[in-house]
Amino acid sequence: MRETVGELVRRLRLARGWSQRRLAKALADAAPGRVPPTRNDVSRWEIGTRSPREWLPFLARVLEVPREMLEAAKAVQSPEPAPRVLTVADFLPGNDPLSALTARTGRRIGAGQVADLVHRVHGLRLADDVVYGKDLIGPALRELRAAVKLYREGSHTQEVGRELLRTIGELSQIAGWVASDAGEYAEAERIYRLGMSAARAAGDGVLSGNVAGSLAYQWSNTGRAADAVHLANAAVEEAGPDAPPKARALYLDRVAWAHTRAGQDRPAMIALGEAGEALAEDSAGTESPSYLYWMDAGELRVMEARVYTELRRPLRAVPLLTDVLGRYDASHARELALYLSWLAVAYADANEPEAAAGTAGRMLALGQSGSERTAERTRIVLDRLRAFRGVPEVAEILAS
Repeated sequence: MRETVGELVRRLRLARGWSQRRLAKALADAAPGRVPPTRNDVSRWEIGTRSPREWLPFLARVLEVPREMLEAAKAVQSPEPAPRVLTVADFLPGNDPLSALTARTGRRIGAGQVADLVHRVHGLRLADDVVYGKDLIGPALRELRAAVKLYREGSHTQEVGRELLRTIGELSQIAGWVASDAGEYAEAERIYRLGMSAARAAGDGVLSGNVAGSLAYQWSNTGRAADAVHLANAAVEEAGPDAPPKARALYLDRVAWAHTRAGQDRPAMIALGEAGEALAEDSAGTESPSYLYWMDAGELRVMEARVYTELRRPLRAVPLLTDVLGRYDASHARELALYLSWLAVAYADANEPEAAAGTAGRMLALGQSGSERTAERTRIVLDRLRAFRGVPEVAEILAS
């Protein structure tokens, strides 16, 4: 059982630190007529019917791989089957939480009712910008329960049912996010899995990838780093190569964060680079789902800075964070507090305790008692500052 072309391509690409985009261009130059339709398909490219031993030297020349690296790649080929790559389907709930009742007793559902629900979902999404976890979880769960009941008990056409499923998927993503922000992680996971089921039943891979990536993000931050890497990568695959640039950028960001939390520096940096490449393809005329309204270059810089902070590279993190925070909307107090927490840690890592204390003071002044995310980041910042307890500015923060 030989290793697949895609697996060898990916392993050699990562070893060289090349993005998919860079490899796609090199292959296009070296093998015209055998180039994948998009750069996202490079890792799955099958070069004709040739065996790996036949095409490996060609690929090595394209990648400028040293002889010893090529030999190592050949040596890894094993008679054992390669581990199966997990997909979003592997993370769905065991039962079907969206199965319709045998006897539907509810009213006939039309496009108007679905449109009303869509507006309420977007309103809930906007509310999350200014009202946080513990204060928003009640309304979010009520909306979700009502939407699922509407789907299961009401009667509707196939098209209306599909739109209703898509809306339940969007609602599950924001409700899961709110539950996670409230510290209700088990509830959030249950909701996210429901949303993945709804989005997949609606045939919306981009939405399914968004919900799956949200769960991967939670796992990254709650001690399930290995699972998060698998699910974040599955989310990218689920969305597919034709997903809008904003979607690909966000989902690759989550891959980068999962690798970062798993202590895998190099894959994290590669994913960050690919996220930047994806967002660079976005333009004024590019259509993206409404739930990606917040994804822009500033958010990408924040994620990049967070990765650099986690990897203890403060000289890269501080300029990015100070640039974004200098222009950030102060009405989004939770996000502002979270970003300040990363800047405070980066300053501490850079051995600038006074700056770290000043930034921590700004963060603490914002409060945000309704957000468990903010509470956890506050604990992390204060723990980091204790190493500088002899500095007056730090001592003042720790005593407050």
